[in-house]
Amino acid sequence: MKKTQRYMMFALLYFAQGAIMSFFTALNALYLQSFGLDMSLVGIIGTIAMIPFVIKIFLGMLSDKVNFFGLGHRKPYILLGLVIQAVCLILAPTIDPGQNFMSYAVLAFIMMTGMALYDTCTDGLALDTTPVEEEGIIQGYMVGGRATGMVVVSALLGLIVQKTSWAFGFYFLAAVTLLPLPLVLFSKEVKRASDRVFEWSAFRCFKNSNVIALGVLGALYSLIIYGANQIVNPSLSERFTINYATAGFISTVMGLGIVIGSLVGGKVTDKIGQKRSVQIALVVSMASVGLLSAIFAPWIAWVLVFIFGLAFGFYETIYFAISMRITDGRIAATMFSILMAVANIGTGIGLALTGMLADSVGFNITFLVLAVLNLAALPLIKIIFVPSQNCT
Repeated sequence: MKKTQRYMMFALLYFAQGAIMSFFTALNALYLQSFGLDMSLVGIIGTIAMIPFVIKIFLGMLSDKVNFFGLGHRKPYILLGLVIQAVCLILAPTIDPGQNFMSYAVLAFIMMTGMALYDTCTDGLALDTTPVEEEGIIQGYMVGGRATGMVVVSALLGLIVQKTSWAFGFYFLAAVTLLPLPLVLFSKEVKRASDRVFEWSAFRCFKNSNVIALGVLGALYSLIIYGANQIVNPSLSERFTINYATAGFISTVMGLGIVIGSLVGGKVTDKIGQKRSVQIALVVSMASVGLLSAIFAPWIAWVLVFIFGLAFGFYETIYFAISMRITDGRIAATMFSILMAVANIGTGIGLALTGMLADSVGFNITFLVLAVLNLAALPLIKIIFVPSQNCT
């Protein structure tokens, strides 16, 4: 597969993921509120939906170790995950979350398990085939692809729901899920190099202080960024009574910021180095999240949400690039998925925490609390960039 087609495949796989993540982190709150659920229950659904991204450690291990009926270590799992996600989206509108809360939660869990499966195997495929000098660029395409999914889908989904119904919105998401299928089907897996063959001894890397610190940083940044993202639209709805279409366009503006932040962030990271990049990301994140509490008029919301999107994309790209550098090739998908799983624990905590804080102290105070939490990253960054320790 040519480099352009390869980048397009990774971008589309993350585009499909971004479409669903956009719904769950931005529009799902409004969807569930339409059935009478409060923000605490919305937060619980968000946390349940993120559980598969915590247990995807085992999915990564499966992919690293087991060749799926001789068809490959990555490709067949990616295809299976996409199909699971699409089927769940088709079934979603048949469940009333207000009457059958647990049924909706279970479906969300299964749907996100499908996503976690193709997500971790996509990461594994990228780790197997990406040279060191392209780590920032490939993560820019992947994070950018996911953000583009958020941009396009947020706008279209809001309009579809406004003009038709949520059922058609879910069918649209199912169709988007299947977009990467042709490129995945026609892709070929290369034989894994001898230094990338699964070895249990590689798990000793997790005793290293820089790996531990990186995992904690991932949980912290995810708690802050995704927690803030969840309450952007509900906070604007409370202040200015926005409709679904407007909510979709606001998410689109945020997504544009993420696309630019990720693509520029990938190039900047490869140019100035990962340590300086993550320090800049921390400062920008703190400022942008804090400013979300200062939205006093509708027009300023578009500007501040865009700035938040820039911080979102930049921070996520640099975290993924650092994770690629630290990951041991012998357990590529497993180790990367563990780092992502720890980050997703932070996301789950953040979704629940921001839901409860918003109900108890209001949206503005919640944004300020999340902004201040960025300071906890400072000692972690110092530890992450000490010389790597031996994993053998």
